[in-house]
Amino acid sequence: MYDKLTRKDIELMEAELEDRRLNIRPKIIEEVKRTREYGDLSENYEYKAAKQAQRRNDSRMRYLQNMIKTAQIIDDAPQGETDGVKMYDKVTLYLPEDDETMVIQVVSTVRVAPDAGFISMEAPLGKAVLGKKVGQTVMVHVNDSISYEVQIQAIEEAADDGTAPLLEY
Repeated sequence: MYDKLTRKDIELMEAELEDRRLNIRPKIIEEVKRTREYGDLSENYEYKAAKQAQRRNDSRMRYLQNMIKTAQIIDDAPQGETDGVKMYDKVTLYLPEDDETMVIQVVSTVRVAPDAGFISMEAPLGKAVLGKKVGQTVMVHVNDSISYEVQIQAIEEAADDGTAPLLEY
């Protein structure tokens, strides 16, 4: 399955990949060489830690390369009517069941951070509010047996300001 990513997502991934390739990887390789000289590798924790860091970095680089290569580029620019929820808009929601208000920002699948209010457009809540307007009440279907209502109280047009972090994995 191809992830739907914005051009900004791709730019951030390419920047991270370049940083890992040009800065982080050479430092890790140097650390592996340095710790290898400590002697018996079977009891050399520093060497094992350096090799683990190398594997983790290489794995992240492969992940980023694969995501960039297989991405389905989506347009994050406003489409259609301007008063409906779009990507990166900040949306104030009222949850009547809990009598609580929350603010979310709908983002792509690789920029999710629910605790910070960044909700994926593929998540049940993201899918439910995209395209909806202020005042509308929508049903969020988590699964076949769990659903809840949210009311859209406000929509603040926003752009991708880069504050939504890339997922680690």
